[in-house]
Amino acid sequence: MIKSIDSMSLVPQGSIEAYIQSVNKFAMLSASEEKELAERLFYDGDLDAAKKLVMSHLRFVAYVAKSYAGYGLAQADLIQEGNVGLMKAVKRFDPTVGVRLVSFAVHWIKAEIHEYVIRNWRMVKIATTKAQRKLFFNLRKAKKRLGWFSKAEVENVANNLNVSTKDVLEMESRLNGHDYSFDLTGEDDDENCYAPVQYLEDKSADVALLVEVENSQSNYKSKLYSALSLLDLRSQDIISSRWLNEPKATLHDLASRYSISAERVRQLEGNAIKKLQANMQL
Repeated sequence: MIKSIDSMSLVPQGSIEAYIQSVNKFAMLSASEEKELAERLFYDGDLDAAKKLVMSHLRFVAYVAKSYAGYGLAQADLIQEGNVGLMKAVKRFDPTVGVRLVSFAVHWIKAEIHEYVIRNWRMVKIATTKAQRKLFFNLRKAKKRLGWFSKAEVENVANNLNVSTKDVLEMESRLNGHDYSFDLTGEDDDENCYAPVQYLEDKSADVALLVEVENSQSNYKSKLYSALSLLDLRSQDIISSRWLNEPKATLHDLASRYSISAERVRQLEGNAIKKLQANMQL
């Protein structure tokens, strides 16, 4: 990120109209001027050149952000996010490619605004994958009227965006959905008053029961290892290898380790288990 640029020019202060008037005062660059500044930044890391490139394109960011006014988000915030995208574009702009900065920057500006809209348009994320984001913005543009799509409209949108009708219907459902308060929003004695807090309780997550189970497991584990320590070393190893370790050893593995038969290992294991049970009851 280019940190030396005056942040006051990148974050709209006061009214949007005043901000737009302010950024319109920055002179637009000719192709030769833009190339010279871009080369100074690209080859020499000249931050003054970067600043001039950013400032001369702030009016363009405001113009792009205006097209996202229909999402119910503050215009100042949209512009600020777009300015972040502009700065990223300036940092990555290669003057040797032969395109104007505005053509390169528009993708970065829109990407930052899109991400902001997705994060803030609903409390619950409405689109999480790249495909869902694309469908979200295109569906908003395609929706010419209020109300639900007809079958023909759904099929038309699906064909145009190269997605299934199921995806279109699901995203339309998300677009037409609303956020609801988790807590009660009316009077306590209102019979029609309800909220998720009243019916989304997880009955299985009883805190007292969970604590009791955790304490019981901890106590059992403590007794197990205490009883295990009373066994001889070979018996400890057999029990640990057969029951406590991963991967678990077979009777033949332990028979080979101790140069005894698998049957003898089974007998030692049985005796060790009986001793463990007796020790844990002490």
